[in-house]
Parts: sequence; structure tokens; C-alpha cells
Amino acid sequence: MPDLYDAFSGLAVDRPAEGVVRITMDAPGLNAVTPAVHRQLADIWRTVDADPEARVALLRGAGRGFSAGGSFDLLESMLDDRDVRLRVMREARDLVWNVIDCSKPIVSAIHGPAVGAGLVAGLLADVSVVGRSARIIDGHTRLGVAAGDHAAICWPLLCGMAKAKYYLLTCEPLSGEEAERIGLVSLCVDDAEVHERGLAVAEQLAAGAPTALRWTKQVLNHWYRSQAAVFDASLAYEFHGFAGPEAREGLASHVDKRPPRFDAR
Repeated sequence: MPDLYDAFSGLAVDRPAEGVVRITMDAPGLNAVTPAVHRQLADIWRTVDADPEARVALLRGAGRGFSAGGSFDLLESMLDDRDVRLRVMREARDLVWNVIDCSKPIVSAIHGPAVGAGLVAGLLADVSVVGRSARIIDGHTRLGVAAGDHAAICWPLLCGMAKAKYYLLTCEPLSGEEAERIGLVSLCVDDAEVHERGLAVAEQLAAGAPTALRWTKQVLNHWYRSQAAVFDASLAYEFHGFAGPEAREGLASHVDKRPPRFDAR
């Protein structure tokens, strides 16, 4: 019989413990999210929700980091094609709501750089375990677009408005230690322990009372659902920005490895 996860060829899926489904981002460019993987990362949470053997999901990155965010191919295609922008905007919306609405608890194990779509799922996870030297960056404004997708609903609730504004406006990186200190993540551990601790938390949850855990997640996530209008507005501003000159300059500066030169408005 085909496996439930056969459709997610861009993600490595295994079952390291009873009741735990582990999803590993494993791709070139520090697990850069390609157009295909962007769609899969949005959809896989529905499959986890429907998987009768899954009680908990664990998300991690392979190699030296969690994820470098969207690939240049994905970003360039959004600059040049309105239909692509609309499709990716829908996927970004689905990613946020599918993580929030998945009834099973989700644990993330974050090490190294964590940016973009991978970071969305990592921070929206119900328990986030991060390495001390991880580099968490929301780079939207550095790219020349508004801080949309998860940022507007997630960061203020997790770490407060003052810290959210500082990091979302400046794109300053956070270490794992600082992310834990301000409340952006659940736990900070030594880098070498991230995957082991993430799995241990997932196993602990898998052994818990499933209905009690799922209903607790359901009601707590109403805090996110109550901000649906904020989320939709931020997403619209972000993807409107991808059609403008600031996003084009932001991407060019990344490709050229230089500071961006944004025109005054």
C-alpha cells in the first residue's frame, strides 16, 4: 500500500518512536524551500492530522541548520509573475492555518540558521526546542516586503510588541539563548542536544492523553485565530510588496551579497 507521505517527496518523513512522525527538511542551500517544498510544507500538516498512527509531529532540519528560507528560484518567480505570487500567497496562508489547525501537537527542533517558511512552522509549533547558537531571523523587511505570514500574529503574542517590532523592523538575528529569554521559543539547549531533546519532548507528548492534549492545543490556538484579520492584512501587504521595486532590490542585494539600496519614498 502507498505510504501516506509519498506525496511529500521534498521532505524526509520517518517514525522514530511510537506515535511520532518526524519531518525533516533536507535540501541543498541549507534546506532552502523550493516551490515544490513550499507547497508540501503547507500541506503535510493535514496528512499528519489524518494519520491514525501519528500522535505527535516533530519538525527539524538536516545538516548545518534548520532552513535558509525560500530559494532564489521561488523568490524570483514571485517578482515576475502575478499568478505565482497569488499561488505562493495561498500556500503561505495554508501553512500558517494548517499548523494551527492540526489537532496533533507539533514539536520543532531548531538549530543553526532558521529563516522563512521553515521558521514559520518552527515558531508556530506547540513546543519549540532551539540550540543556543541558532540564528533566528525574520528577514522580510530586509528583503523589501512587509513582515507578513506568521510574524504579525505570532511574534507579539510570544515575545511582546516591543520586541516583536524591534526584530521584525530591523531583521536583527536572535541566538537561541536570546529567543528563549524573550519568550519566542519554548526551550533552549546545547546545540548538540537539539534533535535528541526535541524527540524526547515528542515522545513525552505521544505518551500523554491524546484528547486532553489536542483540546488544550485547540483552545490555546484561538489566540492566533482571533488575529485572523491582522494575519490576512499582513499577508496581503507582504505579497503586494513582491510586485514592487523594493523586493526586486532586496533580492538582488541577497544575490550580490551586498547591503540593499532602497530609494527614499
